Amino acid sequence: MTAFTRTTARSAFRSSLCWAAILWACLPAVLAACVAAIPCGAAVAADPPEPYGPAPSPRQLRWHELEVYGFLHFGPNTFTDKEWGYGDKPETIFHPTDLDADQIVSVAKAGGLRALILTAKHHDGYCLWPSRFTEHSIKHSRWRDGQGDVVQAIAEACRRHGILFGVYLSPWDRNHKDYGSPEYLTYYRNQLRELLTNYGPIFEVWFDGANGGDGYYGGARTTRRIDNRTYYDWDNTWKIVRELQPEACMFSDAGPDVRWVGNEAGQAGETCWATVRRGEAVPGAADPKVLNVGVRDGNAWIPAEVDVSIRPGWFYHASQDNAVKTVDQLLDIYYASVGRGCNLLLNIPPDRRGQIHPADASALKQWREVLDRTFAVDFARGATVQGPTRGGDSRFAPNHVVDGDRETYWATDDDGTTAELILELPRTATFNVVRVREYLPLGQRVDAFALDWWDGTKWQEFASATSIGPQRLLRTAAVTTSRVRLRVTKAAACPAISEVGLFRSPR
Repeated sequence: MTAFTRTTARSAFRSSLCWAAILWACLPAVLAACVAAIPCGAAVAADPPEPYGPAPSPRQLRWHELEVYGFLHFGPNTFTDKEWGYGDKPETIFHPTDLDADQIVSVAKAGGLRALILTAKHHDGYCLWPSRFTEHSIKHSRWRDGQGDVVQAIAEACRRHGILFGVYLSPWDRNHKDYGSPEYLTYYRNQLRELLTNYGPIFEVWFDGANGGDGYYGGARTTRRIDNRTYYDWDNTWKIVRELQPEACMFSDAGPDVRWVGNEAGQAGETCWATVRRGEAVPGAADPKVLNVGVRDGNAWIPAEVDVSIRPGWFYHASQDNAVKTVDQLLDIYYASVGRGCNLLLNIPPDRRGQIHPADASALKQWREVLDRTFAVDFARGATVQGPTRGGDSRFAPNHVVDGDRETYWATDDDGTTAELILELPRTATFNVVRVREYLPLGQRVDAFALDWWDGTKWQEFASATSIGPQRLLRTAAVTTSRVRLRVTKAAACPAISEVGLFRSPR
């Protein structure tokens, strides 16, 4: 390196040190200027709320989204005019004259049912599939000369029509010779494996709570009692479902995914928590009052399913053709089930042809038409929404309650357990149904809320309720206004609300 080069390098180095010192001295002023340049009210990063209590699993979240699906009670009882078969009828008793799985499924889909659960085996022990483990099945029926498979027919029709399929397998079997002994568990689990491996994806497995009593066990008319808390060894039975159909939810009084609502009238509790205390119930042994309302401080997310029949009975009876529930009755059931955060399992039993009777199909279609008209227009969509925002972060801003996206939500700071939103509607609207949803991955947080409308001079309360969960639907007198206020009056943790919707029912 020459002397000139060394001199030039030293000069450049001293110059860089000088500029570094200048910049370091100016850094506080530069940062202050940058902060001052941030627009007032701009989003600031805030941590999302922590979940409160138990929260749903991914399979339960998918189940919640179904909202309404159907039950198909079908079997020997259809042909004997009974509700609970004794297990003593010959296999030839099952003989649908014109079974049409596509008719059944298309009627269900036209009624807005998003899935169907078939009674693959009811308490009489008769199997609607050709089980390898019993002779008491359709393989000895007259239908299709014993070559048919109802489970397969319905499962395939569901796939063709784009709805989900589930199975009901009664734990009680009034026909099997081993019922009440350990050997029966092996038989029952073999049947469960057949259903879960041969018929494609299963969305729900239904375990009834009826257990033990009179029967025709192995051809002997006797009474057999079991201890329903221990006999079935449920934990090991449930493991089979988890192994073979990991996406399927399991229903029973005790879950483990979905619980009974405690009645067959179509009524969830006015307050209905999705949480209960795990281990306090088993299938067939639970307090209906607890099942109906849940437990606010429960340790397990086991939401309620509301099962009810469109007819007085569960199986088809010609004498009930004029007793199918009316549209208004079905609407009352919808708002007392889906409207209280539960899923609705509506039974539509096939008749002796093997099809849905026209009376049932008509009521179901009319019911769906009313619901479709009700929820066709959300008058809150596009509203301007005012309220507190968690940490000033736009991810939790009030406008998320009207964006039509259930994956976004409004949230307040942790200490904001009582808070309110004001919706300025795009135009004056008349509505009589309000829908409020919580963001379920964060659990049930709100204990009570109220709704007000602006009469031009002051706020007027027009509705209030308690639990929300996946959704709360409130039917009200017709309200005409351009401003609505949601008040969270009590919450266990800061609210996380994903939707506030306003709708008008035609009846």
